[in-house]
Amino acid sequence: MGNYFLFIFMAFMLIILPGPDTAVITKNTITKRKSAGLQTTAGTLVALLIHTTAAVFGLSALIVKSAFLFSILKYAGAVYLIYLGCKSILFIIKKQPQAAANSEQVNKYGKESNFRQGFLTNLLNPKVAVFFLTFLPQFAGKGDHAFFEFLTLGLTYTLLTLIWFFFYIYLIHFISDFMKKPSTIKAVEGVTGGVLILFGLKLALEKN
Repeated sequence: MGNYFLFIFMAFMLIILPGPDTAVITKNTITKRKSAGLQTTAGTLVALLIHTTAAVFGLSALIVKSAFLFSILKYAGAVYLIYLGCKSILFIIKKQPQAAANSEQVNKYGKESNFRQGFLTNLLNPKVAVFFLTFLPQFAGKGDHAFFEFLTLGLTYTLLTLIWFFFYIYLIHFISDFMKKPSTIKAVEGVTGGVLILFGLKLALEKN
């Protein structure tokens, strides 16, 4: 495997760029609690492992090459992002941020929901499949060891994602006194909702 350390550097630079995953993790960490952010991250990581497995076995290539399958995944992802965005905006319209932040009603969305949001946000993003098929092969060799090298790169990317979001969540938690102010929660919900809707619309309107 050539340029492995270059891959680590490039992958990390890509991971820290804000995207739908970051938006959902940020919202859940601030408006709920640190554990919610970690649960959302766990869902993202499981989705990345599925993308890695799919890329290794050629399933991602099938999705990318099939306009029909790619469109289904794209629009499903777009609808889900828009749904999460609208849900965030409705939250600040219908709920009082301080009461919501401290009530059991926020926590009723438990582990399953936080995990599911992270999982579906990443899994239903066809750009991740395209990324794995265009970025990873540049650092993997050819021949008998290509399978294991591809798998190693995918697992490395997933591990780097874990490290970054773990640090990111604890950074937010460190400044939680400010981040959990009612005005901050309201702003985060509104901004995140708008960002997710824009990501969803952008994904839906992009040409295959």
